[in-house]
Amino acid sequence: MYQRTESQMILPGDFFLPFGGKLAEDNRWVLLAQMIPWWKLEEKYAKNFKKSLKGQKAVSIRVALGALIIQERLGTDDRETLRQILENPYLQYFLGLPEYQYRRPFHHSLMTHFRKRLGGEILDEVNEWIALEEARKSSESDNSSDDDDEPGSGAAAVSNESSQPQPRQMELTNEGELLLDATCAPADIAYPTDLSLLNQAREKLEKIIDILHEPQRGKTRKPRTYRERARKAYLAVAKQRRVKPRAMRKAIGKQLRFISRDLRIIAEHAEATNGLMRLPRRMYKELLVIQELVRQQQEMYDKRTHSVPDRIVSIAQPHVRPIVRGKARANVEFGAKLAISVVNGYAFREHLSWDSYNEGQTLQAAVERYRARFGYYPKAVLADQIYRTRENLRFCKEKGIRLSGPQLGRPSADQQEQKKIAKADAAARNAVEGKFGEGKRSYGLGRIRAHLQRTSETVIGLQLLVMNLEKRLRALFLPLLQWLWSTLAFRLPVMP
Repeated sequence: MYQRTESQMILPGDFFLPFGGKLAEDNRWVLLAQMIPWWKLEEKYAKNFKKSLKGQKAVSIRVALGALIIQERLGTDDRETLRQILENPYLQYFLGLPEYQYRRPFHHSLMTHFRKRLGGEILDEVNEWIALEEARKSSESDNSSDDDDEPGSGAAAVSNESSQPQPRQMELTNEGELLLDATCAPADIAYPTDLSLLNQAREKLEKIIDILHEPQRGKTRKPRTYRERARKAYLAVAKQRRVKPRAMRKAIGKQLRFISRDLRIIAEHAEATNGLMRLPRRMYKELLVIQELVRQQQEMYDKRTHSVPDRIVSIAQPHVRPIVRGKARANVEFGAKLAISVVNGYAFREHLSWDSYNEGQTLQAAVERYRARFGYYPKAVLADQIYRTRENLRFCKEKGIRLSGPQLGRPSADQQEQKKIAKADAAARNAVEGKFGEGKRSYGLGRIRAHLQRTSETVIGLQLLVMNLEKRLRALFLPLLQWLWSTLAFRLPVMP
């Protein structure tokens, strides 16, 4: 049962504090609570529940999304997030509670259900509502400042006409800059190797055999798994600092034979006693993943290769794939590949996939979404070399968009001017790299700690949302800081 609650927002002065005092209206959590359109979110969040008056009352959208935002902003786990909420009245106000309470508003295990219910699609819409409004204001202020420089020019006349409610007029012009880039959001897994994956799979299969043999304990003899011998064979190679390729191949072959024996034992138990019904749900899922993992490893072993389509690199997270990035620190990363666009400092998710893809294929869709958001195409698209395909160049030329990078063909006469433009584009494109750095250093984008595929996508969407909220907070405090600086500069004595 879900009951709507966000018909009216509680003001900071109305939040009851039993120990006296009032909440500060300029606190960051108070301002963040006013930025998020909670009432819009309830329409989508309520669809996750059945329309019934019976059953336990569900947690509101403000509590669910607010707790996830707090967690990503503070970088805490589920239990520590509840402790922070219990100790801080500003966090309780951010969750929409009417007064400070000494008991936790929900159990920490519900955080996983919040991440499942709030998928990446809903969070993208929230991000659009929050970031798009401020990005439009920034673009409009930039356009108005450009028009004020030349009040008698034709551009000023066009701006005066566009200030009237004429949406079709905006479609005839290209305005603004669109920054595009892609990165990998690594999952929280150990660096996978073939030998370590096979050893982990063998140990899990041995636990499954123990569970399947438990009803027959004392009646029949337990099948031999040679687990001690397999463990010694693994450690004999894993403890070496440098392993020759021939020794590694021999160790992988041994583990494959041990695992094949374990799988035959499990198949015999399943056929004789239908014992797979006794396995926990998680173990049964891992058994299916291990079967596919063994098939891939056997194929690579037979063909003497190190690559296979849809390669599994984690038994607990089988959706994770290797992403080749070509970076100096790590040539291959393991996680989701994320393509984003940045407009006036606000980040939008363009494409997210667990399989590797060419980010240059996302340019045309990103440009069309830019037009859907703002009503016009961008004046320039700033991206790296991989986006400069013939299809993208032709598309940008048809739409009147300048794609950053050198022009094709022979060098023109204004080569110096083109170099200046390319240098300015490279400097402006650093903003999207800064967004990736901000997300990975401050908001956990460098290591996704969620395990499920859906919850991992939710966490990535939350991190982009939190970055845009922080950007709006900085935009609110910037005029105050400028006023304080001007006041102090006016009062400071002038040195002779």
